[in-house]
Amino acid sequence: MASMATANVHEAKTNLSKLLDAAERGEQVVITRRGSGVNRFVLIPMPVPDRPALFGALRGQIRYSDDYDQADAEITEMFDEAAG
Repeated sequence: MASMATANVHEAKTNLSKLLDAAERGEQVVITRRGSGVNRFVLIPMPVPDRPALFGALRGQIRYSDDYDQADAEITEMFDEAAG
């Protein structure tokens, strides 16, 4: 038998994340008001939507020219003049 967590409204506001975690573990969670149970949290299995990867999502789709890392002489000269 799954364990049961009980909390009054104030405790529920303060510990909502913990109570939701307990419900996800299959525990019954009852919220009371003035000593009487008024709400019960239950786990509702929901499918997780497929999401594209954030990092590496464009891997293989971006191409750099061979001279990408070579400094442009004119820009380098402007930086050198401004610095000194």
